Amino acid sequence: MEMSPQLEQIHDEIKDNFRALSNGFQRLDKIKDSNRQSKQLEELTGRMRECKRLIKEFDREIKDEENKNPAEVTKHLNDEKQSMIKELNSYVALRKTYMNTLGNKRVELFDMGAGASEPIAEENVQMASAMSNQELIDAGKKTMDETDQVIERSKKVVEQTIEVGTQTAVTLKGQTEQMGRIVNELDTIQFSIKKASQLVKEIGRRVATDKCIMLFLFLIVCGVIAIIVVKIVNPHNKDIRDIPGLAPPAPSRRLLYLRDW
Repeated sequence: MEMSPQLEQIHDEIKDNFRALSNGFQRLDKIKDSNRQSKQLEELTGRMRECKRLIKEFDREIKDEENKNPAEVTKHLNDEKQSMIKELNSYVALRKTYMNTLGNKRVELFDMGAGASEPIAEENVQMASAMSNQELIDAGKKTMDETDQVIERSKKVVEQTIEVGTQTAVTLKGQTEQMGRIVNELDTIQFSIKKASQLVKEIGRRVATDKCIMLFLFLIVCGVIAIIVVKIVNPHNKDIRDIPGLAPPAPSRRLLYLRDW
């Protein structure tokens, strides 16, 4: 059978759910505890609801592609849909049998609702037709009450969710502001560290310059002292120029004396 990728995906999901239903009902025969049986039936009921939803979606896809597909293909697809509906109805009937065995007389109506041509589970129709008008009214009222209770619980959950969301938003806002302050403080610290690094480098350059100047002064003083020492020791050395401001050493004086004749 030719199917579009979308139809083929839905068809595979329906078949997977049918296999799960078959295995689930086989396991149900092996369960002896009634509570576990009820829980297993609830899970299988959820599977059947999912199958009903997928069959409706399958029908919508058939109608959307009806203009593009040949009439023969559309007929085959509709036949496949009817086959899946019958298979689902068989699981509905099987569920009813287990529910009656467990003593639970409440049976959910599985109306496919995809069109007037779709069949409804025969067992459910028979049970509904066997009920009197008053019983149908009571069942409808009970269903409405249960629906109201579900709606009230949903409202409470929504209110709690909104309250939690509001608290979370306030907390996130406070944390965001705190993170902003931390980022500003980090920027200030980083700027201070940068300025301190520049100041240390400048101080280092100044210290190095002062040391160089002191070294040059020391060398000049040593040179002057050396010149003075050499000049004093060897005053007649012409290679050494006189130091400005320093008088040359006085020449040695000879005492003249007259010898008596």
